[in-house]
Amino acid sequence: MNESTEWIELSRDCEAVLVPAGHTVLIPKGTRAVITQALGSSYTLSVPDYGGLVRISERDADAVGQERAETTEAPASSEDPLEGDELEQRIWTELRTCYDPEIPVDIYELGLIYKVEVRDANAIYLQMTLTSPMCPVAETLPPEVEHKVAGVSGVSGVELELVWEPPWNPDMMSEAARLTLNM
Repeated sequence: MNESTEWIELSRDCEAVLVPAGHTVLIPKGTRAVITQALGSSYTLSVPDYGGLVRISERDADAVGQERAETTEAPASSEDPLEGDELEQRIWTELRTCYDPEIPVDIYELGLIYKVEVRDANAIYLQMTLTSPMCPVAETLPPEVEHKVAGVSGVSGVELELVWEPPWNPDMMSEAARLTLNM
């Protein structure tokens, strides 16, 4: 997970998303921060100058003194689009890279994804929930999920439906999630 309480200074200007507001800001070089979470393909930073937490993409890892993770997947290209079961499995894999900025468990293990359907022409329908209607990441997590799924080779479009029925509860978490969260 790479949690730390060590202060760092950004080595260059860096685009970030305010958590939970979801607004994009440019954090200038030299800003002090603490990396609170490094999971999936993003970093959550505590940045007092910006009122709390921000999230940056892995593409900006160098700005916080980290190396970009090497991907195990072949790069997506228009020459090798995925289809059918292979496409659906790749989407589930991609969903496992989405994390709540405050919880060190991915959204799949949290039980937030209710449905993934590959529809006509490889359009993807996702049904997901959040831990509560007042969840602080309601403005940032669904768009992140849409963006990641849209980036999978072969996906022609994404429709994400955020639902509240059935309401999420801790019983929906996997055993691995419960262990990670000491539940």
